[in-house]
Amino acid sequence: MNSKLRWIVVAAVVLIAAVSLGMVIGRGSAKQTPAIVATEEAVSPAPSDNAKVVLARGDTAKAQGSYQQAQKLYEQALDKSPDTATSTKAQSQLGQANIQAIFSTQFSPSDLSYEVQSGDTLTKIARKHHVTVELLRVCNGLRGDLVRLGQTLKIPNVNFIVFVDKSQNLLTLKNGEQVFKTYRCSTGRGGITPVGDFKIANKMIDPVWKGLVSPSDPKNPLGTRWLGFDLPQYGIHGTNDPSTIGQPVTQGCVRMLNEDVEELYTLLPVGTVIIIAE
Repeated sequence: MNSKLRWIVVAAVVLIAAVSLGMVIGRGSAKQTPAIVATEEAVSPAPSDNAKVVLARGDTAKAQGSYQQAQKLYEQALDKSPDTATSTKAQSQLGQANIQAIFSTQFSPSDLSYEVQSGDTLTKIARKHHVTVELLRVCNGLRGDLVRLGQTLKIPNVNFIVFVDKSQNLLTLKNGEQVFKTYRCSTGRGGITPVGDFKIANKMIDPVWKGLVSPSDPKNPLGTRWLGFDLPQYGIHGTNDPSTIGQPVTQGCVRMLNEDVEELYTLLPVGTVIIIAE
């Protein structure tokens, strides 16, 4: 075999080897695509997943601290809910996730980012954005009211309204048009809780009952928090008897579990609208 023919043969062998190697590499790359798709499907529920499956995934996300993902999953579970029991559970879990998300230091897409300016105080910033000082403390991990010049704060972009349904003894907290969380409550015996639109006029920690009974006294029925209406002597408060929640037993006020009214105290600034319906 002359040298020219030998080089032609060598070149042909190299070309065949290169083509074969390219086919192997091509097949190897194609095998990885389904794995990527599978991972994406694990994050986003398939249309065929039922409400209970999506609900369970929401629970997992919430337990892992992925509150925004949990919120989306619970909302999807609500859309898929085939019955009242599943829908009620999904709404309850969504409410918990909403609370954990707003109290978390994690920013959500709707939150505002605020840089502390000269002359700012936490109270001034809270009033400017119509939120509570307590909420700013919690969602920014602050132990007190001290803020630093140039510090970046999370400002929840919320517009809370409270609806109280006397017929169901149910309090619904809405953020704009969206249900944020629902709570069981008690209203007045014989329907005496006033109906109408009110506003929170004052707030108090560990309220004294009738100006005489201290918060630590078991006879004090007001519990740990008071959110007073612009209608004197009426408001939302805690309780010294949790077993009465859900019943029409009060003297006209809206009564809640202490842990629930403490949540509202943190969320609702003075001026929040309270709507009470029969």
